[in-house]
Amino acid sequence: MIAALGLRLSGFFQRTAPDPFVLAILLTATTFILALTLPASPLGALDLVDIWADGVWSLLAFGMQMCLVLVTGHAVASSPPVAAIIRRAARVPRTGGQAVVLVAFTSAILGVLNWGLGLIAGAVLANQVGSALRNRGVAVHMPLLAAAGYLGMLVWHGGFSGSAPLKMTTASDITEVFGSQSRVLPLALNETILSPMNLFVTGGLVVLMPLLLGALSPKQGLNLAPQSEIPSPKPALRIHKPFLPRILEDTPIMTLVLVALIGTWAWRFYFPSDLSQSGITRLNPNIVNLSMLLIGLALHGTPSRYVAAIDEAARACGAIILQFPLYAGIMVLMKSSGLTAMLTSSLSASSEGGLVVLTFVSAGVVNLFVPSGGGQWAIQGPIALEAALNAGVAPEQLGKMVMAIAYGDQLTNMLQPFWALPLLAITGVKARDIVGYTAIVMIAAALWITLGLILFS
Repeated sequence: MIAALGLRLSGFFQRTAPDPFVLAILLTATTFILALTLPASPLGALDLVDIWADGVWSLLAFGMQMCLVLVTGHAVASSPPVAAIIRRAARVPRTGGQAVVLVAFTSAILGVLNWGLGLIAGAVLANQVGSALRNRGVAVHMPLLAAAGYLGMLVWHGGFSGSAPLKMTTASDITEVFGSQSRVLPLALNETILSPMNLFVTGGLVVLMPLLLGALSPKQGLNLAPQSEIPSPKPALRIHKPFLPRILEDTPIMTLVLVALIGTWAWRFYFPSDLSQSGITRLNPNIVNLSMLLIGLALHGTPSRYVAAIDEAARACGAIILQFPLYAGIMVLMKSSGLTAMLTSSLSASSEGGLVVLTFVSAGVVNLFVPSGGGQWAIQGPIALEAALNAGVAPEQLGKMVMAIAYGDQLTNMLQPFWALPLLAITGVKARDIVGYTAIVMIAAALWITLGLILFS
């Protein structure tokens, strides 16, 4: 019954869902019309056009951070040691249902560690598992397998690369988002990512959602073969290279220099003399990227191999580079016109428990228009946290509000295909092929997250 429902929803979205770039254009037009017709907004059509034109470039630095999260995670996933582990894991499942559970669980676990790693490794594993089962004559539904590979994006914001909690760890980041006069104080990760509430919510999602996807697996597999395989980085050619470039590029010498430099920093950051001051509770996007750079360099061994891996990974950034400015423009339109404030203006009238749940719901809605976790935090974070402070929440107790925004942001990733673009490129399926399954996951996850927010309120 559950599998039949998944097939029906998948078929519906295959017939109706637009391409992600077209969706971004539709959302831009919708936001513009809403901003233009908002009664409280004094802005005219030409004002909004100017605001939008300036706004499309407002997230360039953050866009580069997100591209680096993706390409450094991609490079780790394509490294020989990790690729070998993925190939071995792909041989484990014996049925389509087992394959879906394995891919979903792996993507979720890695997504908690780093969303780029979870997204790319999930896509690669989906391809490898699909090929392995096809070679054994076992039926597997490839769109469902690709949906399983996307599960890391359902848990990423409760993990160690989550934009909102990471942007709350330092006073400078808080000043950047909230202003110098804000009452908001820095929050250590044990108030957000490492809090009991998040361990309950994210841990439950990691365990339960793969089982749900496994239950959606149809008995008769469709689209057995992956449409495309992610190519491994091409080995560097040593012939016809002069001696010095060959030594510098195709041996680990130069890699060791950079690994030693970053490794020294990493040791001091993560393992200081006073372990209570470990940087694990003070992560931010730049630190996550530098850490992933260290891991990728170490796993690839030589500069030429790592450069080849990054070149290959950068191809997956094309659609993100194209669409990120459109969503930045949407973000600025929503903020400048008062649409975001309108969505959250009623929050401060709620009780603390109701405030957290309503913030979660509104964050899910905002994410459909602004699918950048950091961009959404920049426009909704100040409004939501100010509402919490006005409702009597102590500054040091704002961690639940931060995570409510994070949960809402990650939840509707299951409907918003923006971050699925690299996965779709790797697996060869279309967004409309997977969204029927991810929509079911979204509904179940919403119930689980709401339960967690209520239990820990």
